[in-house]
Amino acid sequence: MANEIANFIKVSFSVLASTCYCYAVGRIVPKGTARLLCLLPIVGLFLYLPLHLHTIYLSGLTAFFIAWLANFKILLFAFGEGPLSSDPSISLASFVFVACFPIRIQQKPSPRSRDSHLQDKEPKDGRKHMKYAIKVLLFAILANVPGYREYIHPQIVSFLYFLLLYVELETLFGVAAVAARVLIGLELEPPFNEPYLSTSLQDFWGRRWNLIVSSILRPAVYKPTRNLASRVVGRKWALIPAFMGTFLVSGLMHELILFYYVECDQRSPWEVTCFFLLHGVCLLTEIALKKRFGGRWQLPRLVTGPLTIGFVLFTGFQLFLPSLDRCKAFEKAYVELAALMAFLGKESQRLADYLVRIPHYN
Repeated sequence: MANEIANFIKVSFSVLASTCYCYAVGRIVPKGTARLLCLLPIVGLFLYLPLHLHTIYLSGLTAFFIAWLANFKILLFAFGEGPLSSDPSISLASFVFVACFPIRIQQKPSPRSRDSHLQDKEPKDGRKHMKYAIKVLLFAILANVPGYREYIHPQIVSFLYFLLLYVELETLFGVAAVAARVLIGLELEPPFNEPYLSTSLQDFWGRRWNLIVSSILRPAVYKPTRNLASRVVGRKWALIPAFMGTFLVSGLMHELILFYYVECDQRSPWEVTCFFLLHGVCLLTEIALKKRFGGRWQLPRLVTGPLTIGFVLFTGFQLFLPSLDRCKAFEKAYVELAALMAFLGKESQRLADYLVRIPHYN
């Protein structure tokens, strides 16, 4: 574990130096092809860096933060688009933080809405604290699943792992948001918006699930594909290649992360991509039905909500989780997390002992 932490520190310094280089390029080279050529080596480096890490947590998180999100932000930045180009006067610290972490900056509220925002802040903060307390409790309960796996039905275990993955992601992004607010004063939007309350696939993928990825895929894949398709097949049919292209890229990037995340010969390379392509087809069907029948097709939310969540879970169990389950990725993640916590605890104890001994030398 000590060697893995050392490798992670080296990777972190490489990422820091690379993002500083990107910041300098943005100040010197105008947007367009010239800037893209200057930034392409960094894109290749970010794809290579996760290979230096071998634990599931560190390699998976680095792949998601750097190989996917940071690369897409840098490619957008090459053409003057995306979060790195939203503020021409962005500081170096803000540039590095926004490039390296899965966050997006909230728009500042207008003076007219500020008063109402302040009035609603206290009850909203109370609900937010309650939600985080519930999620911490869920994490504490779900962390014990491996010890009781042999007594639980496999499908229920898969559901609990899926739930744990969501809680871990939301907690991780929440910590990143708090760190950004404390360190550099950025107000960050949450990555999730209560996806369990989704009423349709369009609501789930567009407004609730993994909003950070959605905000990157929209300008990086969806809009360029739609604009290009509009010239070929017309604006009416351009949504089909735009949506399918977006879901295809999302599936391929998930496959890439799993390539870094899991070293296993039993994983099917196209299961995850099929999951996203299936959802792309279903989403287009849903949009077509809404346009064709309008309000007559709309079902009550009490019906569409459970149907949506049930469909997402069912397809996830059939196409997304089996590969991870066959490679015992969750079990490895638990073992590595325990080892990491033990290592950090040991080092913290050594630091505390050192600090206690300091006064005796004075």
